[in-house]
Amino acid sequence: MIHDSRIQPLRPGTPGPGRFVLLWVQASARTRDNHALEYAVRRANNLGLPLVAVFGLTPDYPEANARHFQYLLEGLRDLRVNLAARGVPLSIRMGRPPEVALEAAREGAALVVTDVGYLNLQRAWRDWLKAQLEVPFVQVESEAVIPVRTVSGRLEYAARTIRPKLHRLLGDYLVPLEEQELRAQTNDWEMGLDVGDPAALVRTLPVDHSVPPGSEVGGEDAALERVEEFISLDLAQYGARRSDPTVEGSSRLSAFLHYGHLSPLTAALAAQEHGGPGADIFLEELIVRRELSFNLCTFNPQYDQYDGLPEWSRRTLEEHAGDRREHVYTCEQLDAAQTHDPYWNAAQTQMVRTGRMHNYMRMYWGKKIVEWTPDPRTAHAEMLWLNNRHEQDGRDPNSYAGLGWVLGLHDRPWARRPIFGTVRYMNAGGLKRKFDADAYAARWT
Repeated sequence: MIHDSRIQPLRPGTPGPGRFVLLWVQASARTRDNHALEYAVRRANNLGLPLVAVFGLTPDYPEANARHFQYLLEGLRDLRVNLAARGVPLSIRMGRPPEVALEAAREGAALVVTDVGYLNLQRAWRDWLKAQLEVPFVQVESEAVIPVRTVSGRLEYAARTIRPKLHRLLGDYLVPLEEQELRAQTNDWEMGLDVGDPAALVRTLPVDHSVPPGSEVGGEDAALERVEEFISLDLAQYGARRSDPTVEGSSRLSAFLHYGHLSPLTAALAAQEHGGPGADIFLEELIVRRELSFNLCTFNPQYDQYDGLPEWSRRTLEEHAGDRREHVYTCEQLDAAQTHDPYWNAAQTQMVRTGRMHNYMRMYWGKKIVEWTPDPRTAHAEMLWLNNRHEQDGRDPNSYAGLGWVLGLHDRPWARRPIFGTVRYMNAGGLKRKFDADAYAARWT
């Protein structure tokens, strides 16, 4: 089922006498549970036209490096094969994404359909294309289980304020998406870049190669395998194991979700069918916490800036900005994991080597950066730079919300402390009470 609330005409009108319907792939790089794809198939069938797809590969995407591009290309490799199996050819072209989409549309599109990403840059791309196109242009939201503006029309304060709104709607939206067969097909579509060997292609791209690919493979096929493995083997113990970095108890789905290789609907339906307390905790993170971050990026255009933090947290942090700091490290020292704290160094090393840091350790990691930098504005900037540089799922709404939480976002005031003021504090003692922190440090250092 494709709810009307997922569909938004950006350029209304009647489709013209084109040769095809064009799907501009932006955020949803998959074939399973992709509402934009299914909407495009249905519109193509109604018009008696084939459906073609295009993706614009831009080497100068902000803060992206070889680690991110290889994972992205692994997804495009799977997407090309899986779309072809449904009769949809995918053209991958080098260039600024909306310009690539416009070029493709001018080759004969009767209608252009795209998916929805929540970052400012993705919105700017869609707005630019909307102003240039001469045919109807429709966006279809598929990265949220429930469309963001259906849940709420304003910036939510915290998980506790958005949770009841999501739960009221969940029964209506947590439903399977039916695939329809594409009736008209074409072979007349330029395929563009060869992505059969993502690693080889990355080596030829003019991107930052100082951060090598991480330890995990991207793509829809790997994502679906991981969902099956997680649900069958790990979900039952998810509540007990997810906060322990010494075991592989987390879902490890975040990067797949970030790149659009996995639909949250796919994972949510599988967890719901399995059931149990682990499923409830997983759905809280997958839907409530993740879609709170979408709400942040939709209603706060400064989601990635220090000035976008809550006024109360900025005020208390700035009141304590002059407090004495026992240790102060440069960004280069932090990047190289050269601090006095073995637990922090281990978390940083895990992220640098693998492209992934355990979520509980990321909270501790961020709190320590607040302690070890000259002021809160610097702390925010260096956290974002380190996270976006090394994390496979960096530059994501979840990242901006999670790192903002370190500085008080989606939280409340706590007891006053030096440096932090009334922003929540964390220390190594908390780690040791939850898990074997020394074993974690030994593993990564």
